[in-house]
Amino acid sequence: MYSNKDISIVINTFNSEDQIYSCLDKIDSDVKVIIVENSNNKKFKQELQLKYSNVDCELAYDNLGYGRGNNLGLKKVKTKFALILNPDAKLNHDTLKNFFKTASILDDFAIIGPGIQEQSDKSKNKFFDKSNIIETENVKGFAMFLNLEQFSNIGFFDENFFIYFEEIDLCRRVKNNNKKIFLDSSIIINHIGGSSHNSQINYEMELSRNWHWMWSTFYYHKKYRGFLFALFKVILKLISSSLKIIYYSIIKNKHKKNIYFYRFSGLINSITGKKSWYRPKIFKN
Repeated sequence: MYSNKDISIVINTFNSEDQIYSCLDKIDSDVKVIIVENSNNKKFKQELQLKYSNVDCELAYDNLGYGRGNNLGLKKVKTKFALILNPDAKLNHDTLKNFFKTASILDDFAIIGPGIQEQSDKSKNKFFDKSNIIETENVKGFAMFLNLEQFSNIGFFDENFFIYFEEIDLCRRVKNNNKKIFLDSSIIINHIGGSSHNSQINYEMELSRNWHWMWSTFYYHKKYRGFLFALFKVILKLISSSLKIIYYSIIKNKHKKNIYFYRFSGLINSITGKKSWYRPKIFKN
């Protein structure tokens, strides 16, 4: 049976002070935690490492995004397993124990995810009528338990993605290499969702999410099905965004106009082959 010494938890943060402490408080003190902070916030690093003896906080000195940030953390892992965890997720008292139990049973898995993947799933259990464990195509990125030896020939996240689709892309590569992904209903992780950052930057993060959702949508489909298929998948979104920019400009709804402008911009940048360059504008007092 595996124990806490066999796992490291990797957490990618960005202005996450509102959430990270309650996340870390639910992790046993003998579990190694690697935090990759997407800034040069030395005060944040110092406070975390003073409060939690099991935490190593690495400053990225730039906003790397989900994929690159987690890749940086995973490179520092020395244990057999790694749990990628969002800062707005909290472990239950038996979460790691149940991960280890499932890992012992499955042996050759690549990824295990908790049974509840969305908040809306809490009232239903239709996938687990016959067994606690089912094989699946992909899991959500807020909690991914990795068997690291299974990734030696495929790597981790595609760093072209800044946010969105990177975990779907990783899971697809896992399955394409005949490796296995599972969900286990006995594993519970409480995930708020959309709250990994401080509330003061909600609007900037909303703009960023809209830009990157569109950029990543086109890039993902182009990667696997080619340019024309990807264009077919997004053309209605492109037309809709452009029309809504005009409409919300006419009625002088600046908030909505900006949202659809950022969607349009993300798509255009991806279609024209530009990198996922946009970063939220965060101003410190």
